[in-house]
Amino acid sequence: MIEPYRSDFNARFTDAKYAELLRVLDQRTRTNIQFRIAETPCFFAPELMDRMINAGVELTTQLLGNKQYMQESDAAIPEEYCVPNQDKHPHFMTVDFGLVRDEDGTLQPKLVEMQAFPSIFGYQPELAKAYIDVFRLDPELRYMFGGLDDAQYWELMREVIVGKHHPENVVLTEVTPERQKTLPDFNMHAEKLGIRIADVAKLVKRGNKLFYRNESSGQLTPIERIYSRVIVDELVRENVKLPFDYRDDLQVEWAEHPNWYFRISKFSIPHLDHPTVPAAVFLDDWYAGIGRDRLPEDRRNWVFKPLYSFAGKGIQFGPSDSDLAAIPSDERHNYLLQERVNFHPVIHTPVGPTQAEIRILYVWPEGERMIPMTSLVRMGRGLMMGVDHNRDRTWVGGSAGLMPA
Repeated sequence: MIEPYRSDFNARFTDAKYAELLRVLDQRTRTNIQFRIAETPCFFAPELMDRMINAGVELTTQLLGNKQYMQESDAAIPEEYCVPNQDKHPHFMTVDFGLVRDEDGTLQPKLVEMQAFPSIFGYQPELAKAYIDVFRLDPELRYMFGGLDDAQYWELMREVIVGKHHPENVVLTEVTPERQKTLPDFNMHAEKLGIRIADVAKLVKRGNKLFYRNESSGQLTPIERIYSRVIVDELVRENVKLPFDYRDDLQVEWAEHPNWYFRISKFSIPHLDHPTVPAAVFLDDWYAGIGRDRLPEDRRNWVFKPLYSFAGKGIQFGPSDSDLAAIPSDERHNYLLQERVNFHPVIHTPVGPTQAEIRILYVWPEGERMIPMTSLVRMGRGLMMGVDHNRDRTWVGGSAGLMPA
């Protein structure tokens, strides 16, 4: 976006350097990355990033300070996945923004989604560093916020994920982690923090304690803290049988208590009042005639979303009456109608202007403030920004935000 970085990068780009970027990332993450990596980083003005950082904090604070919302969000947690001993606040927040132009041409961030759930905190700094190293970019370019360096970044991650425990007793859990596209991120967490990666379905429960089994020795090791990367949607879709019940009062701490995945999510958007937030209404309210006037008259500017899904699954643009009627009445509270955010294509690439969705990643240590860490950028030229929806294109995919010092 900003010059001279954008034009200089485009002029010096070669396919050979891009191939080297992919090789370096595979080497550093000790796996073969299965999602598309964009040919370019994105260069953003610090002032624009600050606006998004501040908006994310304001939105989260607004929700947690709203007693009525906090009561209503209790109902968003499915009974069978309501975990006891919830923390006072989430440990991780991700807030996604699209960039639009207002009437005077100024770029403004608009909320796409917010989620109290860990993102790829481990992989994203490696991607930014790889861009700088391979393409020999200005070493003063920053990819972390607040003046953080690598050591400080991982010290904060250690505080939130490992806490006061020995890393051997902390596990990153996921459904068949070795088959997940996010395995490169898992590997970076294991390398930097010394924690174990474990298949959540292979944990062992003894009484009210959980253990993981050492693959080589077969020895059981007690788990004292779980860095949970499990998406409930996947548990249900894959019919995964767990060795424990989420409602069990387990003797374990959670690094991101699972309840927050439901409490701060797409469910939150209709409850927010902020200049960055598009109009939104729950489907059951829409059928009851509540909030219909919030949405644009032209349905082509509507987005229809299930509240709990990932990677853009189930999203429809410009839904018809039959699309809405297909949802059973007792399921309508789990769907959202939202004003579509029309991203402005602000990234100039050799194949034309490209859109960018920027995710701000925060951690929130116990007893401290919400801390912005780094950004994740998804580039695309289609209706959807996820990497799965742009796989047949070039100069799209997962990218990193870089800022001049």
